[in-house]
Amino acid sequence: MGIFAGVMSKVIKGPVYVVQDNIDTDQIIPAQYLNLIPTIAEEYEKLGSYALCGLPDSLYNQRYVEEGKLDSHYPIVVAGRNFGCGSSREHAPIAMGSADCQLVLAESFARIFFRNCVATGELYPCECPERLCEILQTGDVISVDLDACQIEVETTGKTYTFNPLGDVRAVVDAGGLFNYAREHDMISN
Repeated sequence: MGIFAGVMSKVIKGPVYVVQDNIDTDQIIPAQYLNLIPTIAEEYEKLGSYALCGLPDSLYNQRYVEEGKLDSHYPIVVAGRNFGCGSSREHAPIAMGSADCQLVLAESFARIFFRNCVATGELYPCECPERLCEILQTGDVISVDLDACQIEVETTGKTYTFNPLGDVRAVVDAGGLFNYAREHDMISN
């Protein structure tokens, strides 16, 4: 983070993991791992090892989290339309956050997944009107400036914009809805 106009600026930089349209919560975290309890530290860490493991091998020959690892090499996921569709699972953004995903750039999100990202504070759900999943490839390095709502591709220097997070940005910055409410004296510790 750097200083921008007297306010902390947040830039997330790293290699991307690219997926296509309609990635559902079963692909993000399959049902057999929903018995893991995110409030238990060891189980939270273990959830990350299963993030996006439900993606079909025939379409995604490279795993998001390498076998035997707890964290991903990709802090940014780039997706097409309707990311996070399917059942309402808080475990989905939690698993991705546990795997060190910081941000998902998608053409659109399923509403419940977007809300779960905000409520848990695990990652930033950023909607991008450009179809980046057809422009970028897994491993491409980008920088995402959350304040400027701008994406820069390291190899080409091309830039793209995404929709501002608006009021939900402060909630994700705080680490989720409960942390935000505590910080603003809406609930007691």
